[in-house]
Amino acid sequence: MTDREVLSECPPSAKLVYKVLEHDGELTQQELAEETMLSPRTVRHALSDLDEEGLIDQRVYLADARQKIYSLQNADAEAEVDAEAAAI
Repeated sequence: MTDREVLSECPPSAKLVYKVLEHDGELTQQELAEETMLSPRTVRHALSDLDEEGLIDQRVYLADARQKIYSLQNADAEAEVDAEAAAI
């Protein structure tokens, strides 16, 4: 199943969070709440859904170890594909 197929089964809030991560790159939960204008609780639930589906990565935010930073799981692979396409 592709990421797009998995994402189609997710709730709208998870789709919005995914698209913001796709556009903006790595963000904290607070930054996601600000960008999406969703409540922190809704963002937390959306991140949980995306994590369960294996669509995002999370790691400790080095600037503030109390927070996590989120990114798309395949962001590095997508960047490589984009770079290769631009080189052609």
